[in-house]
Amino acid sequence: MRYIKVKFTGLTGEVSDMLIAMLSDIGFNGFEEGENELLAYADEGNYDPGELEDIAVALGIAYETETLTHQNWNALWESNFQPVVVDDVCTIRAHFHDIQTSTPYEIIITPKMSFGTGHHATTQLMVMQMKDMDFRGKCVLDFGTGTGVLAIFAEMLGADAILAIDNDEWSVENAIENAARNNCSHITVKKASMEDSPEIKSDIILANINRHILLQYMGDMYERLADDGLIVMSGLLDADRDIITESAGNAGFDLVNERGINGWIALLFSKNKK
Repeated sequence: MRYIKVKFTGLTGEVSDMLIAMLSDIGFNGFEEGENELLAYADEGNYDPGELEDIAVALGIAYETETLTHQNWNALWESNFQPVVVDDVCTIRAHFHDIQTSTPYEIIITPKMSFGTGHHATTQLMVMQMKDMDFRGKCVLDFGTGTGVLAIFAEMLGADAILAIDNDEWSVENAIENAARNNCSHITVKKASMEDSPEIKSDIILANINRHILLQYMGDMYERLADDGLIVMSGLLDADRDIITESAGNAGFDLVNERGINGWIALLFSKNKK
């Protein structure tokens, strides 16, 4: 398996956030943000150079591409991935980090090609929302699990059964490995999208994806959520708030609260029984 690495330079923070959102819509699922630059990664099979060029032209930004093999992808992650501490509650680190942690929770992952290392604001926002929710004995759906980091955290918070789904085979493999590495026993990982996943009513849905997918599956997520259930949606920019809250309201969700970091937001909704 091979991957495409794209390096964008000369970016402002606002453009970088917009770029990540747009790239997520065309199959990119790994990102590293640096000073005035962004590295983005996609499975070669999901890469369309024409779509990438259209985005670059629209935003007026320069980029260069490189093809990576499985082997040098892992070496790249190991050289760049640093531990992340989220809200003094959870430390997310790789297995090769030898550090002392003082947070109540610690998640150990090998990120490989999957999204969800904890570095991006949306993953941090999801963790921040989750820490204030009651997961004890709950049934959870992690929609677009990536590395499995949110499913793992849900089990650590007391969830009784977690179904983690992703339509990317590499993410599924990675999430299974990471769940095992963290000694999880309540997580089931499946290669699936919403429409072909088991129709189980969940007490909590975690959906850290992007605006396009959230809008597409808003009604399905409502049907999959148990009465009085909660759903956290992220992968969203400030500019997405109105369209997401309107769509969620039309589906039958009530906004409970929101959190934001650097132009990104995570929205917590409850299910309004129709």
